[in-house]
Amino acid sequence: MSPEMINILLSIMTASTPLLLAATGELVAEKSGVLNLGLEGMMLVGAVIGFATAVHTGSASLGVLAAVLAGIAMSLVFAFLSLTLMANQVATGLALTIFGTGLSALMGAGYVGTALQPLPKLTIPALSDLPVLGPLLFHQDALIYGSFILLIAVAWFLYRSHAGLVLRAVGDSHDAAHAIGYPVIAIRYAATAFGGGMAGLAGAYMSLAYSPSWSENMTAGRGWIALALVVFATWRPGWLLLGAYLFGGIMYMSLYIQGLGVNLPSQFISSLPYLATIVVLVMISRDRLRIRLNAPACLGRPFFAAG
Repeated sequence: MSPEMINILLSIMTASTPLLLAATGELVAEKSGVLNLGLEGMMLVGAVIGFATAVHTGSASLGVLAAVLAGIAMSLVFAFLSLTLMANQVATGLALTIFGTGLSALMGAGYVGTALQPLPKLTIPALSDLPVLGPLLFHQDALIYGSFILLIAVAWFLYRSHAGLVLRAVGDSHDAAHAIGYPVIAIRYAATAFGGGMAGLAGAYMSLAYSPSWSENMTAGRGWIALALVVFATWRPGWLLLGAYLFGGIMYMSLYIQGLGVNLPSQFISSLPYLATIVVLVMISRDRLRIRLNAPACLGRPFFAAG
């Protein structure tokens, strides 16, 4: 395999990681019945908080931790409005994205033009020096490995643990879950907080690894693509991995095509990932049976404990 091809594959991995992180968190939230459209806003706030923390402390680890906490804080605002006050989840999520976009731009104004060293690559003796497989599998930063570990952990949690069964039960029939004694609202708060933390982690990857700097709206719609990925995967973790790398590859190739000087309008090339998202979602929506079998039945529906 040529060095250029290896570099392309490495770039696709870095482009796919924030999508996978954000979509994994949203998968857990949606499995509990919560539809949080605020991913983009939470990612942006996580990105700016993580970057600012890393700048002032000199520690990328503290930056990642701060980004996760910022994402959780944003998600809890959404949870309070939609779960406790029972505001419409779609409207609340959209408001969260608008709020996060504006807040991140305000907080990050003083950091535009500041650059950091990217997250260090982990080196595994002997394995990292292998041809082809070495740089692809054994010489990545911790968050790329973490994205795989977290997805596997979420898949195990959802389908191999009692707590995951309870969470899925809440998403499929919150009234039945409440009737047998499960705290529906508390479970949804926890799932929403996990989704927010993962969105903050995805934002931290954007500002500390993918492009170690801060710029306004640097997520460039990745939060919306992560939301679409959950539907693309029909709420199944394995397909989520496939979708993240598919869309990450499309996003990178749109930049690669521009770099080749292809005689196409740059605006059209930049829109390719989003056009692909629309096309894929339209194709998936035609398979109503698969969506009906896998989508949480109570997704986006408010819950009120009658007694």
